[in-house]
Amino acid sequence: MWALWVIAVLFLTVGSVGEGWGEYAPGTRPLLTIAPKDLHTILPPDCHILIDPHSIEQFLDALDGNPPDWGLVYGHGHHDPALNERLFTLNRERDAERAGNPALAQLITFVWFGELSRYDAEAGGFRVAFGPKFTSTRWGVVRFKYEDLHGDLVAKASGTLRKELEQRFTRGESVDITVAMTGRLIPDESVVYDFSHDQQGLGVIMPVVKVERLDYLLANK
Repeated sequence: MWALWVIAVLFLTVGSVGEGWGEYAPGTRPLLTIAPKDLHTILPPDCHILIDPHSIEQFLDALDGNPPDWGLVYGHGHHDPALNERLFTLNRERDAERAGNPALAQLITFVWFGELSRYDAEAGGFRVAFGPKFTSTRWGVVRFKYEDLHGDLVAKASGTLRKELEQRFTRGESVDITVAMTGRLIPDESVVYDFSHDQQGLGVIMPVVKVERLDYLLANK
């Protein structure tokens, strides 16, 4: 499945955003054994967790009111010479309309798929590779994007958990994780509207988030 995504070992630079961050280098976070549904137990109480179609739809409703008329924008498709102009106009109009919307300042969390590589003694943990998650909604397919990620991504696991993970690698198993990214939409170009390159006429919505915090969740513990 990883062949379907463009996956690379990515890098992160984040400032300190609350208690507990100072004990790890930027981009290095403990590997948690909670489910995504329990993210609310570790995140700030004002954080909007957008990891299912309903919560994402509610957020887009508050942000942009209603989905675009994808059929009208698409016209005759990718061979339509005016398609790019219509997309440009749609994005500029939406940017202007959402200016000053309180939803722009909300703290939000979205998730991507992740995978651990073998333990790196020099880094002091398991290096992380990750790729985007696509969520089908009544608005279209939503793919969250991030801005300004730099620095090594490393998941810390000590004691029993580290041994269990190393045994899984020895057996040739992959170790999947969920990468939860928390931040706020960038102010000037906070959502990008586009079309899928794989399915004709399928609208894609890409909220662009300036990431302030990462959390790594072990899948199928």
